Amino acid sequence: MKTVVCGLLAAAVVVVCASPAAAQMFELVGTRAQGMGGAFVAVADDATATWWNPAGLATGQTFSLVWDMAENLAPTNPPPQGPASLGDTMGFALTTPALGFSYYRLRISEMQPLSSNGAGTSVRQEEGATGIGLRTFALHQFGATFGQSLGGNVVMASTLKLIRAGTAVSIGPVPGNARDLLDHAGELELGLETQAALDVGAMVTFSRQMRVGISVKHLREPEFGEGETRMVLERQARVGVAVMGGGTTATLTTAADFDLTTLDTALGEVRHIGAGAEAWFFQRLVGLRGGFSTNTAGAGGNAWSIGGSGGMRGFYVDGFMTLGSDASRDGWGISARVAF
Repeated sequence: MKTVVCGLLAAAVVVVCASPAAAQMFELVGTRAQGMGGAFVAVADDATATWWNPAGLATGQTFSLVWDMAENLAPTNPPPQGPASLGDTMGFALTTPALGFSYYRLRISEMQPLSSNGAGTSVRQEEGATGIGLRTFALHQFGATFGQSLGGNVVMASTLKLIRAGTAVSIGPVPGNARDLLDHAGELELGLETQAALDVGAMVTFSRQMRVGISVKHLREPEFGEGETRMVLERQARVGVAVMGGGTTATLTTAADFDLTTLDTALGEVRHIGAGAEAWFFQRLVGLRGGFSTNTAGAGGNAWSIGGSGGMRGFYVDGFMTLGSDASRDGWGISARVAF
């Protein structure tokens, strides 16, 4: 019996650590961004620029304060033995045109089935399945963002980050309820380590109506833990373009983003292309968003997003929902913003 348990634990380590945690996927943060299909690198005009593109500070409001939270359950109706993941995120950010401060907290839990011969599968339940490999990842990220204009059309910026993060692995029973197992994974105790990290971004304005942006996360690829709990935050790069138009009572922004790198997740490889739009009416009292994204890696899949905002005198409440065959994008979220 002890041999079997040890074998299952070893298999769990192999299965759940086979792919690095995707806890830093761009689309995990930002209610407006996710409502636009994840097309925000060239928009980034509120305090979530500290996550999406630090160069957005210089293109946004004089003052922006955002509280943001979201849940991503992928897929929406996970099979009893997985694969599946559950992400809970919360963020708080404050920005001015030259300086920003942010805090993001993420907890990502994943599950994959184990078979009796010690091998794992990320596709379906097998006859010999005897356990569920569980992994949880927690991250607390404190950031300071600085921007610098180079002439009138180019902005370069960076976010210096202090990250406390860690991973834990375990085995869940078969049969089991997927959501209960993911919640159990999220309660695992884990040790946190502290590392410094760096994001960089740039924004080029070609006219008052068009911008191109590029954002690179984890330039140094910080590592946490060792052995079975080792985790690397992989370098990610994304480029985007945005076109803005409208007048004083109504405005329209359209945007598209393209991942330049590929991430490994419990659900397979992820490399997104997204496009979306945001329209404001009644002198920016009401906002509507919609977007579409496709995963060009792994098993692929598409996702549709909708979102909306309402507010007055510089205070807004935002919401979004995303559904589709691209399970990595399933989720919902809300935020509160102050901007002027």
